[in-house]
Amino acid sequence: MISVLVRNWWAFVARGVLAVLFGLTALFMPGVTMLSLVLVFAGYTLADGVLAIIGAVHAAKEGERWSFLAFEGIADIVVGAAAAAFPSITVVVFVALIAAWALITGSIMLAAAFELDSDHGRWWLVLGAVASLVYGALLILAPLIGALVLTWWIGAYALIFGIALLVAAFRLREKFMTGPVGTLMEK
Repeated sequence: MISVLVRNWWAFVARGVLAVLFGLTALFMPGVTMLSLVLVFAGYTLADGVLAIIGAVHAAKEGERWSFLAFEGIADIVVGAAAAAFPSITVVVFVALIAAWALITGSIMLAAAFELDSDHGRWWLVLGAVASLVYGALLILAPLIGALVLTWWIGAYALIFGIALLVAAFRLREKFMTGPVGTLMEK
């Protein structure tokens, strides 16, 4: 799995950039209506799901472990499709949907992080997973928060998650560009 992740570091960059852009939009444009936020969230989760599945397909082709990435991608796509199909969902249902997504993908990412060697960015993936889990728990504890606060929480979460993915991506890229990955690719 390590060699596949190292060779496909760019997928982590794409996911991280999408998360950072989504986070900045949510933080600096808080006046966006909840309907718009639902549609932006749906687009982000669909794109993130597709990129996670691409990573899983690459891993499967190499005979590496792929199930965690595939499950994360499927979860992202299901949540994104549900959000796009029902854009007039009440705020409470939207909060529950986001909380479930954050808890599910955070749990899967945490499990996947421990499949990765620590010098390949494991702890950055753990940070992204913990951010997802804490964010999901906070939404469950305070489901009736206002749309503005929800927007800020989503923005802060996406920004932390995206930065964690970008740091992990560039750690993987560093392994790709240096000699040790050559030995990984030969396996």
